[in-house]
Order: sequence, then structure tokens, then C-alpha cells
Amino acid sequence: MRKMDLILIAAALAAAILIILTVFCHPAVETGSWGLSFRQEGMPPVGTAGIAQLQALNAAYVGSTEEKTIYLTFDAGYENGCTAQILDVLKAHNAPAAFFLVGNYIEKNADLVRRMAEEGHTVGNHTMHHYDMSKISDRASFEKELNDLAELYRQTTGREMEKFYRPPQGIYSEENLKMAKEMGYHTVFWSLAYVDWKNDAQPTREEAFLKLIPRIHNGAVVLLHSTSKTNAEILDELLTKWEEMGYSFAPISELFA
Repeated sequence: MRKMDLILIAAALAAAILIILTVFCHPAVETGSWGLSFRQEGMPPVGTAGIAQLQALNAAYVGSTEEKTIYLTFDAGYENGCTAQILDVLKAHNAPAAFFLVGNYIEKNADLVRRMAEEGHTVGNHTMHHYDMSKISDRASFEKELNDLAELYRQTTGREMEKFYRPPQGIYSEENLKMAKEMGYHTVFWSLAYVDWKNDAQPTREEAFLKLIPRIHNGAVVLLHSTSKTNAEILDELLTKWEEMGYSFAPISELFA
């Protein structure tokens, strides 16, 4: 066989291997804190991990870019007197949301948690103690953090917790995501958020809209903190603005439909 033929065969084999690796394999998801890079106004950002990487691990940070749909999510580590107003606004707009709660919140705010469930919102698992889960490598400890929270929710509401998980502080590892998947959970990251969690430095209405309006996009998974007084004050106007832009709101379950 001629040398040129051997070179062509080797090149063809290399190309075939590359295609197989691209289609069937995903690069490792590096341990870290979830982050976003916005490249173009009105378009979904690029996440720390790719859509296909996350999909293989039952995780997502954005929905279909062909649908003008928004998935509202709220994280809550404690109650700051804002959640009732937020629930009122969501009800007025017929907008479903997902509330990711920790054990302390459920223990101290049972009535609000029951109201979330009764009004059709999803209560998701933000772990029992809000630890950095990427530092928990053994399966038993990881499962206990999620199972204890789910059991507390069941005792509080009489309902089974839907299996949606958000890593505390957005810190994750591939092993964490695999364990959550094996427990039947979907991991929910986000594609739009802003600095709303500092009680002593709340953003103004104008600062909030400057971040939340231009960066909204099809399939957006929006992370807000229900501890934010600004969020409670602007939510009705914010949802109205998004509706006027043609967006509608969907439950988090549809993100993985």
C-alpha cells in the first residue's frame, strides 16, 4: 500500500474518532461556582458548563430559545417579610414559580411554605443546611442533605417534594450532579440573575431594571431572592414589562419536559 494511501486512511480514522467523541462523549464538568457570560443583548448567556454537558446530568440552566417563555425561581435561606407580597403578585399574574428552600426556612415559615404549595408553585430542594455541596464527596452525606429536606417538607405540607435541586450558592461538582441524577433529581441552575441578596445594599428600582430587562431572553431561568425588598417592590411592574414584551411564565417542570 502506498504511503499516501496510509496517510489518507489514518486521517479518515482520526476524523471518525473525533466525530464519535463529539457525539457520544461530553467533557468533564469542572467543579466550581455557576457563572454566566452575556455576549449579546436579548440572547441567552453562555454558562460555566454547556447545555449538552448539563443535559447528560439531568441539569439545565436555560430552556428552549425558540419559545418566549420565562421560568421564575426564587431562593430563600430565611424570611425577610417579602414573600407574602411576592406570592400576591405571582397570583395576580397567574405566574408559576419555583421556590428553592432550606431546612431552616421550612421550619420557621410553615404557613408560607404551605401557601406556596397550595397556590401551585414548586418547592425545590436547596438542601437541609445550605452547605457547599461540592465538598461532600460521600454519597450517604449528600443524600442525607436532600432527603432530610424532602422529609421535612412532607411533614410540613403533607405533600411529596418535587425532585428539583439547586446547589447552594451555585457551587457544584460533576460528582454532585451525578448523585442528584441517580436520586431522581433535576438540577436547576439559571440564565439570569443580579445582585439582589445584600440586605444592606439593595439595588434601586432603576438598577434592577437595568439588569433584568435588557438581558431577558427566550427560555430564561430567572433567579431572584425572595429576601430582597427591591424584588418585592418591583415584581408586579417587572412581570408586566416582560408580559408586554411577549413573554409568558411556565412551571419549572416544563424546563425538562
